Amino acid sequence: KAGVELEPKGFAVGFRIEHPQRLINEIQYGKDWGGRVFTKRPSTDTVNTEHFEKLSEGTAESHQGTLPVASYRLATDKAFDGEQNRGAYSFCMCPGGQIVPSSTEEGELCINGMSFSNRDSLWANSALVVTVSQDDPILDKYRSHGCLAGLEFQRDIERKAYELGGMNMTVPVQRLTDYVNGVVSSSIPASSYRLGAISAPLHEIYPKPLYNALSYAITEHFEKQMPGFLFEDALLHGVETRTSSPLRLVRNRTTLQAGGVDNLYPAGEGAGFAGGIVSAAVDGLVVANAIKAKFLTGDGDGNGNAFKSSKSIGFDY
Repeated sequence: KAGVELEPKGFAVGFRIEHPQRLINEIQYGKDWGGRVFTKRPSTDTVNTEHFEKLSEGTAESHQGTLPVASYRLATDKAFDGEQNRGAYSFCMCPGGQIVPSSTEEGELCINGMSFSNRDSLWANSALVVTVSQDDPILDKYRSHGCLAGLEFQRDIERKAYELGGMNMTVPVQRLTDYVNGVVSSSIPASSYRLGAISAPLHEIYPKPLYNALSYAITEHFEKQMPGFLFEDALLHGVETRTSSPLRLVRNRTTLQAGGVDNLYPAGEGAGFAGGIVSAAVDGLVVANAIKAKFLTGDGDGNGNAFKSSKSIGFDY
């Protein structure tokens, strides 16, 4: 309505996976060193220490020092969906963290993850997502929404998650081993999500190509990259749909102003120009420099085009 030009872009959707943090410590550090992870939270440190004492049965070497809570990063561009390869990857991994709701509309459920500063919870979580291109066939049923097709797809999935959870912000979950086998979990382990969890058929919530791609990535790539990742007590939570925006506000490549509106400067993740905290911060610096050139310093040509800084290192300010 305001005349701002929009265009569709690729994005990614999936779930949030949660493992016991002690398992991620074991996979990343091994049984000899994993016991040297300390968070200064007695209950968490006791669980980790007892786990590694049981593993070693007194045979582990004695080590000094303290290790940080373990994290991971997984990715493949060969997640086969039955017809083609897609990208699949972990995103926003939160060691010693917690899964939290991030819904913005009634009747929809999406989730995210966070870590406290000490990374001292019993769990590790991360998004596990699969790529969706702007011309993806799975969006064909939403094409009537024009450039908002990807956004409507996200909303549809979030509504399904809300219904699977019982329509009260309870999160639908499934053991990772059951997900790849396409069966509903008969029991579920504890979760860090504080509003409750319920077993649900998460393998049915996304279109078949996305299920196929993520299952293939888990079994044929992630488990090989991190043996032990495909673990019975690893718990998928649904859904994570907002790792990046399915829309981009068109902006002039030179002035960085929005197409169709003067003096509006789209920036960062929500505007479709970043894919995470760091890239959003960098984009913000670039846009801030363009604004400064036009309005504050006169370090431009009068049209909002910033002259190149003479600084030899660092960011241009």
